[in-house]
Amino acid sequence: MRLVRTIAELRAAREELAGEVGLVPTMGAFHGGHLALFEAARAENDAVAVSLFVNPAQFDDASDLAAYPRDEARDLRIAEQSGVELVFAPGPDELYPPGFQTWVEVEEAARGLEGDARPGHFRGVATVCLKLFNLVRPERAYFGQKDAQQTAVVRRLVRDLDVPVQIRVVPTVRDADGLALSSRNGRLSPQERASALGLPAALHRGAVEYRQGGDPVAAARGALNGLEVDYVSLLELDHALVLAAAARVGSTRLIDNVLLKGELT
Repeated sequence: MRLVRTIAELRAAREELAGEVGLVPTMGAFHGGHLALFEAARAENDAVAVSLFVNPAQFDDASDLAAYPRDEARDLRIAEQSGVELVFAPGPDELYPPGFQTWVEVEEAARGLEGDARPGHFRGVATVCLKLFNLVRPERAYFGQKDAQQTAVVRRLVRDLDVPVQIRVVPTVRDADGLALSSRNGRLSPQERASALGLPAALHRGAVEYRQGGDPVAAARGALNGLEVDYVSLLELDHALVLAAAARVGSTRLIDNVLLKGELT
């Protein structure tokens, strides 16, 4: 596995990768969800490239950025054990040098839900993804279903700007208790984790209600008693319909969703 930190090093390393390349953009703090992305990329490509970058442009809260878990040495070990060929781990100034002033705005897909809850978040996502696509030039890029609106933003970006990359969406990976894997889960106390299980349970209740012809949003929201709810909403993604929700447990904000119909892949 090769680790590079500058754009110049990345470009040189990319030239040495033979065949088709799959890219997995990440902010580190790897867990089983990331491993599923690595595995999916490995299955379809000759080489796997991973970005390891806590993107400051995705955060509207400086304290949230500061608290984001970071353990680069651990992440690099996991990437190597997963068969990743190339890791790009730049500093913020490498991707956003002094004087940087060009941002990518995806309009409709970025509205509502996370777009309203985290102003500027998807501008940061779209900009860094476009830069990574231009630098790595992958045939395919891999994202998790848990960040469903993000996949909609990236797909619209690729479609509108004619970026030659296929976007793959990998199903959400969950712990045995049903909680979606997230880098933020480590912040939860045992009591908070028990409360957090109300989020996937409520989404499941909404999915059951949908299959029975009822209102999935009302059912899920009604089952979220005791949690501080940011939103519960339906989200249309190409040919799929998702029931998505965000809630706060203590100081930790969690998002999750369930697929009601169609496919995200």
